[in-house]
Amino acid sequence: MKDIIKNAGLAIVMAVGASACTESWVDTKPNGSPTTAFFWKSDEDVNKAVAAMYAPMGYENTWGRNLFWMQNASDDVVTGRVRAESDNIKNFNITGREGSIANCWNDVYWMLNKANQVIQGVQTATGVSDAVRNRALGEAYFIRGFAHFWLAYSWGHKDLGVPFDGPENPEFGKRIPPQLPSVTDNYAQIIGDLQKAADLLPLFQTYGPGDQGRAHKAAAWGYMVKTYAYWAQYDASKWALIPELADKIKNEGARALITGKATPAANYQAVFTIENNWSSEYIWSVNSGIQGGSIFPGVALENKGWGVFNGWGYFQPTEELYEEYEAKDPRREVTILKFGDKFTYFGKERAYFSTNSLSGFQIRKYMEPYSYGSNEDAGSNTMINQNGDGPSTRLNLPLMRYAEILLFKAEALIKQGKNTEAAGPLNEIRARVGLAPIASPTLADLKHERRVELWPANGPTVSPT
Repeated sequence: MKDIIKNAGLAIVMAVGASACTESWVDTKPNGSPTTAFFWKSDEDVNKAVAAMYAPMGYENTWGRNLFWMQNASDDVVTGRVRAESDNIKNFNITGREGSIANCWNDVYWMLNKANQVIQGVQTATGVSDAVRNRALGEAYFIRGFAHFWLAYSWGHKDLGVPFDGPENPEFGKRIPPQLPSVTDNYAQIIGDLQKAADLLPLFQTYGPGDQGRAHKAAAWGYMVKTYAYWAQYDASKWALIPELADKIKNEGARALITGKATPAANYQAVFTIENNWSSEYIWSVNSGIQGGSIFPGVALENKGWGVFNGWGYFQPTEELYEEYEAKDPRREVTILKFGDKFTYFGKERAYFSTNSLSGFQIRKYMEPYSYGSNEDAGSNTMINQNGDGPSTRLNLPLMRYAEILLFKAEALIKQGKNTEAAGPLNEIRARVGLAPIASPTLADLKHERRVELWPANGPTVSPT
């Protein structure tokens, strides 16, 4: 034992003596978990940090399921199963202790924090190309603005905003993020971030297949439009900023509605297919696959999936929503299954029935991944995650489509008293599904069109006007 101690002491003395001569030999990257002291040294480091920002997009607590529970407070959806926390939302009886809501807050702030880390780290990173640095900054500003928007409109109000901090503030990292005085202060910060993102990011159409799903210019412009629309309830001058941005998304961003299919119903159905994940209508979505992504399609599937696959049976449409559609509007049948409707399920046609639905309806819009396979054998379907406890699919969940931009443009024009001009963008959407134009749309027409076009997964379906 003494010899061991003696030899150990000698080793320490030798090490100290050696370090007096040179310290370069200890300046190495340690094995084990990485730390920020040895990070931000290469393009690879930056790319890893950027990828981490996107991870919460597919969490169950975010755009997998829980952020959509807010819609329980509307007339469009019922919980679908016994779930006390979700029913609290429906009954306007939230206590603040609901994990489904608290965890949304936590995970979206986690996402915002990851963006802050990239903004802070990439600006002083070494061994990083300008192209990677600029795109990473653009993506980080977009993700920070995107996450901040969901937090602000969900929890902020005129007299009290939500907490925010960033590395541009000298006290960042040394204090609890301060709560901003008003949600309008949050919106101003969000617009600033999204504008920086738009300045740095490439256009979506320049991305190759390996980069699809990254933030891009049109996505930044799109969320600027949405932020201005929410800001406008407190400052009506913001409506005037929306039409020009909407036109930029169309002209520079090359975004357009999917049309030209065999029928009006096919035009709309094509939007919600795996083939068109990256179509001209795409602006922003949850990038999904069989290993992860949004589980919302499986969450909305029949509970236990008629014995074939483990659907969860939540988010069932209401009769009020069904009746909102005009009689000849094909979007109703694309969006909602009612008893007796035919659909293809794992390669086999069946008529809809349910032993689970509390409303008698089911969301149909995101069921395309479950049409693949044969003989109602879930294992034969290569478009879905075979684990029904994490039912992601190859269908990306749309969070913003060009259709929503057209509706925001129409809304902005109506709010400025330009109802006749608003007919153009609003009727472009109606024409896609074979409906008659409206010569001078009102705000009621706009709200109707948003409800039947965008429900359920675009976030709030009517801006707070």
